[in-house]
Amino acid sequence: MLINTDARHVQDVPRPTPRSQELTEILFQDGYEGPALHAWWHKAVSTELFRHRAGLNGEERRQQAYDRLRALNEELPCVWDLVQDPRALAALHEWTSVVDGATATVAGIHYNLFLGSLLDDAVTPGRDLAGFAALAATGTFLCTEYAHGNDAAALETVARYDRQRDEFVLHTPHEGARKYMPNTSAAGGPKTAVVAARLLVGDRDEGVFLFLTPLSGRHGTLPGVTVTELPDRIGSPVDHCVTSFDHVRLPRTALLQGEHGQLTAQGAFSSGVGSPRKRFLHAIRRVTTGKLCMSASTLGGSRAALAIAARYAHLRHISGPVAGERIPLAAHRTHVARLLTCTATAYAMTFLHRTVTERWITHRAEDRAATERLVAIAKGWITWRARDITTESRERCGARALFPVNGLAEFTANADGAITAEGDNLAVWCKAGAEMIFGHQSAPAPAATGRESLTDRLFLRRALAAAEHHWQLAARRDVRSAGGDALGRWNHASAAALALVETYAVGQASDAFAAATAQVTDAGTRAALDDLHILFLLDQLAPLSGLLMAERLFTAEHVRSLHDTVRDLTARLAPHLAILTEAFDVPQEHLASLPMLAPQSTDRGPAR
Repeated sequence: MLINTDARHVQDVPRPTPRSQELTEILFQDGYEGPALHAWWHKAVSTELFRHRAGLNGEERRQQAYDRLRALNEELPCVWDLVQDPRALAALHEWTSVVDGATATVAGIHYNLFLGSLLDDAVTPGRDLAGFAALAATGTFLCTEYAHGNDAAALETVARYDRQRDEFVLHTPHEGARKYMPNTSAAGGPKTAVVAARLLVGDRDEGVFLFLTPLSGRHGTLPGVTVTELPDRIGSPVDHCVTSFDHVRLPRTALLQGEHGQLTAQGAFSSGVGSPRKRFLHAIRRVTTGKLCMSASTLGGSRAALAIAARYAHLRHISGPVAGERIPLAAHRTHVARLLTCTATAYAMTFLHRTVTERWITHRAEDRAATERLVAIAKGWITWRARDITTESRERCGARALFPVNGLAEFTANADGAITAEGDNLAVWCKAGAEMIFGHQSAPAPAATGRESLTDRLFLRRALAAAEHHWQLAARRDVRSAGGDALGRWNHASAAALALVETYAVGQASDAFAAATAQVTDAGTRAALDDLHILFLLDQLAPLSGLLMAERLFTAEHVRSLHDTVRDLTARLAPHLAILTEAFDVPQEHLASLPMLAPQSTDRGPAR
């Protein structure tokens, strides 16, 4: 009976009110300089330049992203400090995505993929990067091709070394090798790229390397470069294009070199990295930081979407149960419950991102592979959850939220872009799952006694561990029982392997949530975070309840009590929705600029 009693009366336990400021502090406790770092970017996107401007056409909006990039660049204390700091790069994405996903996109490409790749080349002396730091030319990154997306290691653009002239000849051999879909149009002024191409030395293919390649100047594209603009994609507009090269000559210094490969003037090639595939992964290693940035961009969008939806829920009034009465949307538990579940997930996503970023910054060389896998797993989980959250937030605001001027319409499409960018989520999870079948150690959890409460966070975490262990054993069994070739064995085990990855991701998010909550001192704030954490876990565990009964972690009484426990947690958290989302610290200048949040436009007007 203990379980039923706890579930029915969880809402009756008196709790003090959480403090918004302390919630904000714990959300942005991101390394030793986290609060100051995030405060800097918060201030940067609070200026008038970042307010929504109605009536711009697609071309004007694409140019606007570069205008905003230049404004941010002028305010940076040191461009190179930003480029070398994954935490700062992620924070850049986290805040610019709140107000303009396109700015986040072009900034990430310029600072991380372009300048970061150039900075990582410690071999080529004398390269002048000052103009790129000052945005005399905007940097872009050309890797994937029309015929090669997730299998970019097989790309077909070539850079043949001409020993007589000590130059490379960059060439697109056929239409399938055209670079797809970099931001290479005339928007933003002159562009220079790092281009991934196969290094051909004599009759040897040495693998894929990056080449510094000017694309355009003040008078348009340079000879041998063809740029074809693509139609606008959904979401914040970026100048995506298809780009190809017709025997473009580059100096030998265009080759970005490192331990993965060096080329002398005599055409002698040497590499400290064995296979061409490993050389490719080394050349594009900035993509791992890019995954952190993609995750961060959807974090910012998710929290902004929830802040807008929560404020709208308190501003928008509709007919109540009594004739003539009008009540806020927030009075309806059906409305608030969904926002609360999303809010709990957004907190978990934020804490996971902080933990994974720290792991990436501090990892040792021998831990690199495991840390890269964790970054990839977190990117998949965070960006997928962001799409769920932004979609729900938009729906809770009805028809008005379909209009971009109200700040919500593009968040889901921007999340879709992040899901695909820097490695499609399903592809990177398949790689992680294949590695984790035998390269990861999970442990069985002890069976339940039947006396555990569904409000016991440690018990819920054990349940997650049991599910993770189950899926790993299932994946191992499926691999061993399948006949045929490697692809056939993977296909047989893939569903269980992906379930293993997802359960592991949720467990890591829960651990990050617990670690963050442990730092809180205020009783009301800590109580609210504990409730949010349990709500998050129950939401994740509910679909696994049958499995957990089979694994003897849940009893029938636990399953029966799930509904009551979630209902009562929601009732206790509902009065705090505004505080929980105000803590996201979305700039008030941005919120005040959204017509949907003007009180006079929400209290009366068209039906929701």
